[in-house]
Amino acid sequence: MIRIFIGFDERETAAWHVLTHSIMARASLPVSFTPLSLPTLRSVFRRERDPMQSTDFAFSRFLTPYLSGFEGWSLFMDCDMLVRDDIAKLWALRDERYAVMCVKHDHQPKETVKFHNEKQTPYPKKNWSSVMLFNNARCKALTPEYVNTASGLELHQFKWLGDDSQIGELPRTWNHLVGYYEDDPGVANVHYTLGGPYWDEYRHCEHAQAWFDERDAMLLVKQKKA
Repeated sequence: MIRIFIGFDERETAAWHVLTHSIMARASLPVSFTPLSLPTLRSVFRRERDPMQSTDFAFSRFLTPYLSGFEGWSLFMDCDMLVRDDIAKLWALRDERYAVMCVKHDHQPKETVKFHNEKQTPYPKKNWSSVMLFNNARCKALTPEYVNTASGLELHQFKWLGDDSQIGELPRTWNHLVGYYEDDPGVANVHYTLGGPYWDEYRHCEHAQAWFDERDAMLLVKQKKA
């Protein structure tokens, strides 16, 4: 079973469901999905919204190891993504040498705002935390108490690990940043980090048609002929 935790923001409800469909449609192993929806996390997540955060799940993502009982492996993903390959291939990259694995972007955005006029905040290791394979037993520092009180940079720059040697690297195809990396029709996971095609102003972005095709496939109902 591949345990997948996906950030949920009600402004991107459609994105969440299309992403889960894109995963399930191509998966060769059983998958389970957990939406990190703030109303369902009230008993453990009490952090006030930070004016710097652009999504509801900016910090709740780091509860993934705790919600997994600090056992086995779990995958976290932002919801503004579209998987175009078998998620089992990503799952197979788990490496016990590491506490967490991610794509190590050198992401230095030039724009100052992104979708819905949310502030674009540059910092080292930006977008590393948008796809994370957690080796949960080695992430016990991520207690609810810590996630509720640590600074954003402490969390997103993996300072809870102590040193970067515990961070394994994933191939960039599993977190392709639309608008930053050269267009590649063969990427395994499309990340609409500036804004997805479900927003009117981004409906013609790279890989937009693939998202609309996935949405239509998700909505398919084969009616019984009279």
